[in-house]
Amino acid sequence: MRTSSFLLIIVVAFLYAIGSPATGCGERMGNQLWNTTIENGWKPIGNINDQHIQELGRWAVLEFAKHVNCVLKFNKVVSGRQQLVSGMNYKLIIDASDIGGKDDKYKAEVYEQEWTHKRQLLSFAKVK
Repeated sequence: MRTSSFLLIIVVAFLYAIGSPATGCGERMGNQLWNTTIENGWKPIGNINDQHIQELGRWAVLEFAKHVNCVLKFNKVVSGRQQLVSGMNYKLIIDASDIGGKDDKYKAEVYEQEWTHKRQLLSFAKVK
């Protein structure tokens, strides 16, 4: 029951994200689904320079660009947290550049289930 409820939340969030109208680089995409406190299972990512973490950040920027009227160039993931669920939730702070070369920080929330090769971008927003 808990797994089916979680999957329903993920599907609804995904459908909302892809059904939302295109936004600009500074706009939010998606909704925050989880509380960000450590007590809820979130912990800092041990090695932020890990190849997999950097690839997740790159993927999040590309996935965001598919749904919005914005071109961003991924630079690097600068910090993040992770939460073990039936897969892994990530909250990544990403350094990216807009088409004019201006660097900004963005927060991406990604769900990944490696053994099924499933990834979902849950939200993406400029850090204010």
